[in-house]
Amino acid sequence: MKDSKLTVWGYEWVPDFAKGQVRDFRVRWALLEAGLGYEMAHVEMGGQGKPEHLARQPFGQIPVLEIDGAPMFESGAIVWRIAESSDVLLPPEVDRYAALSWVFAALNSIEPLTGVVGTVQTFVEDREAAERVAPTLRAMAGKKLKRLASALGDKDYLLGDTFCVSDLMMAAVLHGLDGLNLIEDHPTLVAYRDRCLSRPAYQKAMADQIAEIESNAAKYAR
Repeated sequence: MKDSKLTVWGYEWVPDFAKGQVRDFRVRWALLEAGLGYEMAHVEMGGQGKPEHLARQPFGQIPVLEIDGAPMFESGAIVWRIAESSDVLLPPEVDRYAALSWVFAALNSIEPLTGVVGTVQTFVEDREAAERVAPTLRAMAGKKLKRLASALGDKDYLLGDTFCVSDLMMAAVLHGLDGLNLIEDHPTLVAYRDRCLSRPAYQKAMADQIAEIESNAAKYAR
């Protein structure tokens, strides 16, 4: 990938509640960890369903990574493709199949339930219905997080002493739990998340995304 032209597609602008949560930060973070240069391109708000974007991403979502003009979508697939080109994200001492398993665990075992908790808490307008189902959903998510904490144990990272793609993806998912009060009962997970998110590549990816969104805010001011 180091000799390819890499273009990351993100949103031109999002409301304040979504700043720092849009998933192109996962791709930016991985590219920065891998030392790969990239350009940004942006989908205007409301343009997600236009044919030109659907040709890149059939569900009208972001992120998309174009590699020499050929699009990849789904953040997990993109980040894994980047990791295959990086000794930082897939160090030689790391079991790549164990790493792949944990990438899928982040996206399939942790994120679906924690994401539903966030959706119910933030977006469901029928608050009476939301309050009925929230305890069950939070309990289910809590069980997954307890298992994650148990698997992490006293290790710094999921596969031992070395940060890898598994930790990038898991920390990216845990990053999305701010304000949900789901991992605070698991101090080891809080410390693990903060350890991963303290990395310079994450800090730059996040700062860059937010700066770009804020630079376009005037266009969408009402």
